[in-house]
Amino acid sequence: MPESTSATAPPLQAGSHAREILHLAVPAFGALIAEPLFLLADSAIVGHLGVAQLAGVGLASAVLHTAVGLMVFLAYSTTPAVARAVGNGSIGRALAAGRDGVWLALLLGMVLAVAGFVAAEPLVELMGATGEVRSFAVDYLRWSMPGLVAMLLIFAGTGVLRGLQDTRTPLVVATAGFALNIALNLVLVYGLGWSVTGSAVGTSIAQWAMAAVYLVMVQRNARRHGVPLLPDWHGIRAMTKVGSWLMLRTLSLRIAILATVLVVTSQGAVNLASHQLAMTIFSFLAFALDALAIAAQALIGRELGASNSVKARLLTRTMIRWGTGFGVITGLLLAVAAPWAGALFTPDAAVRSALTLALWVLAIGQPIAGYVFVLDGVLIGAGDAKYLAIAGVVNLVVYLPLLLVVRLSGPDGAAGLVWLWAAFSLGYMLARAVTLGLRARSDRWMVLGSR
Repeated sequence: MPESTSATAPPLQAGSHAREILHLAVPAFGALIAEPLFLLADSAIVGHLGVAQLAGVGLASAVLHTAVGLMVFLAYSTTPAVARAVGNGSIGRALAAGRDGVWLALLLGMVLAVAGFVAAEPLVELMGATGEVRSFAVDYLRWSMPGLVAMLLIFAGTGVLRGLQDTRTPLVVATAGFALNIALNLVLVYGLGWSVTGSAVGTSIAQWAMAAVYLVMVQRNARRHGVPLLPDWHGIRAMTKVGSWLMLRTLSLRIAILATVLVVTSQGAVNLASHQLAMTIFSFLAFALDALAIAAQALIGRELGASNSVKARLLTRTMIRWGTGFGVITGLLLAVAAPWAGALFTPDAAVRSALTLALWVLAIGQPIAGYVFVLDGVLIGAGDAKYLAIAGVVNLVVYLPLLLVVRLSGPDGAAGLVWLWAAFSLGYMLARAVTLGLRARSDRWMVLGSR
């Protein structure tokens, strides 16, 4: 975490904004994929225990990541707040905003962890799980609750660093955490025979190790710049106000994902297990594409904080081109790898066959996803949270009827999973592309970000 940050934007020269984007996006890529790598590792390790275990973890993960996803505003509101303060030349105010974000993360995390542990069984029942799948889902969900607090602290900590234009430190922390997660899961799942419980416990321990690093860094830098460690409740309330719109935006996304899980659960254990693997891979690719969105949050926030709307527009255009192009590349790679990807996670032939079909559909939608994630980051960096929330509700209204068609009229077996993924990765993502693209073409978001 840097001790000081210049408020002066670099000169607008040919290629300078491209270097700035890469300086933030490349390390952010490694840091962002830490969480989906946790899921990929968990899925690979648990997948070899059996279909019921994999389906149970998939169901529990959907519930868990609904809670975690709703709290992502801790990073998304902290990053632009810190970045705008940096653009104005106030490092003390930037660190104070980060401190308040950490306190808010701790308070929310403790409440959610207790509630999640108590409500694990009814939540899983609500998702329609039965038998062994239900039992494994409850175990995984309950023992993931300690790590939930850590994940929220990680969100806030990384938000501080991104706002200060530092994405390298989160990369180091994420890499170490990923390595620790794999080692712990192998020992606890296979060495001690703890099954899905071992996977959840191992991931929680790794997440707390990562959170501890951020807590120490925030504390040291706050003291160095004379920023009190106790929270400013006015600052927390202001962050909560912005966060409430971002939470609504994220809630619409999570409802879409949960509704998708409800539909696939009705298609049987094979499709549910295949969907879990496909969604895990989607999350991995989404976070990879989101590296540009993180760069957008930090850079757009800084430039609008410095009232440099011309450079903000140039940065946006460059990142849109890169995001779409990167989506084309990841789509091609995924299409080629799809027939062999299933072998990494499960020996079940039916699951592997259905997964291949779902991944081909996902590959087609990758350029749309790249466009969507970049514009999402641009508007978050500009503080355009209210529009993002309203657009999220509109997108959900478009998507839910598509899901209903799949539920009532979709074919059986693997073909039903194809229909489901076509509705999600093409229909839903295209709706998001339209609503975000229309906003980005206006100047309203830049006016908001300059306030």
